Amino acid sequence: MDLKSGYPWWAVKNGLMQAFPPLERDLRCDVLVVGGGITGALAADELARHGHDVAVVEQRDIAWGSSAASTGLLQYEIDTHMVELAKQYGEDDAVLAYRACAEAIPALRALARDLRDAGFGEAQSLYFASRRRDARDLREEYALRAKHGFDVEWLPPQDLEARYGIEAPAAILSRLGAHLDPYRMAYRLLGRLHRRGAGVFDRTRIEHVQTTSRGIVATTAQGAAIRAGHVVFAAGYANQQWLKQDVARNRSSYAFITDPIDPAMLGELGRTMVWESARPYLYMRPTGDHRLLVGGEDDAVDIPARRDARVGKKARTLLKRVSKMFPHLPLQPAFSWAGTFAETKDGLPFFGAHARHGPRVLFAMAYGGNGITYSMVGAGLLRAAVERKPHPLAKLFSFERAAP
Repeated sequence: MDLKSGYPWWAVKNGLMQAFPPLERDLRCDVLVVGGGITGALAADELARHGHDVAVVEQRDIAWGSSAASTGLLQYEIDTHMVELAKQYGEDDAVLAYRACAEAIPALRALARDLRDAGFGEAQSLYFASRRRDARDLREEYALRAKHGFDVEWLPPQDLEARYGIEAPAAILSRLGAHLDPYRMAYRLLGRLHRRGAGVFDRTRIEHVQTTSRGIVATTAQGAAIRAGHVVFAAGYANQQWLKQDVARNRSSYAFITDPIDPAMLGELGRTMVWESARPYLYMRPTGDHRLLVGGEDDAVDIPARRDARVGKKARTLLKRVSKMFPHLPLQPAFSWAGTFAETKDGLPFFGAHARHGPRVLFAMAYGGNGITYSMVGAGLLRAAVERKPHPLAKLFSFERAAP
């Protein structure tokens, strides 16, 4: 599955960080993780740190799928407003989902500190109303978050313009947020697992999985057999080929990254992620080397050749929009790219077993605009499933909430 177009910044910046061997022999482990991107790396790390013998297989090079094209925003804010989630699932579950994502950010910070440079940086999150009619919805969203103790500030138009130079009706400023190099962190996590004796294999494609009462047997394209107690499919958007159920729709998002900009010129933008209420939304974030990463212009294109052809035009459209917002900034695009992402109807992910496959086959589908924070939450949820322990999000993030 072709998941990206153009020149994703993380792969350009980091290159091929480490080579892992393909699997050429039979193998036994407690848990097989299929997928060597950031979602699979976080799941494998969580399981290994709690005593499970883990093996990871990836059909490409490590992190060369959608992780290489991710823009690496870490937000507790879900694309679906807390107010809307409360209408669908009740206020308690809506708050639970948001709070779990909020707790994931310091957990990712702590994990990044344990590794060599993983490209983690702190940031605020500024969510502004694209149109005057959106301000009322944002005000309601702000009130519900404030009610439940989230560290948010309401910015009227004069404050928004004075502090950020953005002309908009209003905004919510969230203190908690961060950004990450997902490609680099996936390599750091899986490299550490490899050094500690876990099996990490790239260029290894799983072709068949058979379940038994005691576990699973996965067969690779090279003919190797992997016997495990559980398998976790963390293969991103390729997961749906194993699930054989449409639980999300694939879309394309476009991005570019600028040359470095003088931090004095960036001002507050140097420590703030910015996104808007319009859908699809424009978003931007700083990097550790004082660049701006700008994304958006999402569309329903899911054909690689068509997506490839649109990268240049979409990047020019994004540049035009951001240049209009911040005419004083020297925005010189260095690289532009596009990547596949998936949307669920409610903006929530899916983690856990599916009725079609039984309890030993688990799925990690961190779909949505904040997939990395979902992946961190999901790692704990998957471990709970392997250990047959309850988890407060097991039902809300399960396939039970989706139509069969």
